[in-house]
Amino acid sequence: MKRIFLLLAVVGLTTLSSCDGDQGPQGPAGPESEVFELQNVNFQLDQNNEYTIFQQLNPVIFNSDNILIYRLSGTINPQTPIWQLIPRTLFLTGAFAGEELDYDFDFSAVDFTIYAGGTYDLSETPQFIQNQTFRIVIIPGYFSKNTDLDLNDYNSVIKAFGIDDSKVTVLNKN
Repeated sequence: MKRIFLLLAVVGLTTLSSCDGDQGPQGPAGPESEVFELQNVNFQLDQNNEYTIFQQLNPVIFNSDNILIYRLSGTINPQTPIWQLIPRTLFLTGAFAGEELDYDFDFSAVDFTIYAGGTYDLSETPQFIQNQTFRIVIIPGYFSKNTDLDLNDYNSVIKAFGIDDSKVTVLNKN
């Protein structure tokens, strides 16, 4: 009896696993990665005594999507910006030697907030909280599982996700 049952099970599995039906219609294309930029923005001191930049997303992103935010920390020349992934801690020198400044962010499907904080009064170093430029890279959730990618390298991220960053959307056009 056991042999007959085993034989029927093997025949049944073979029959069912080799069935093919008509292929369904092609589904819609998934969301693409995008890059946005905030140019020359100032952090605002909020009611919690924190320096923040708040921005709504339009259109909103999916709950599964991720955001990477890079701060323009300088340039090699006018055509070669230097982007640093945040969160980031800067260890200051000179008159503020020993002090730290931190950039961080959070996001939801509809907005994001960038934070600046430190071990001193940030208003004493306006170069770190005024006229800042940030790149916001939205990555669809199904892409975010790439663990071999160095997210600190803006150019690697842009290349890996096939983003044309010559077409960056500026969020704060005047």
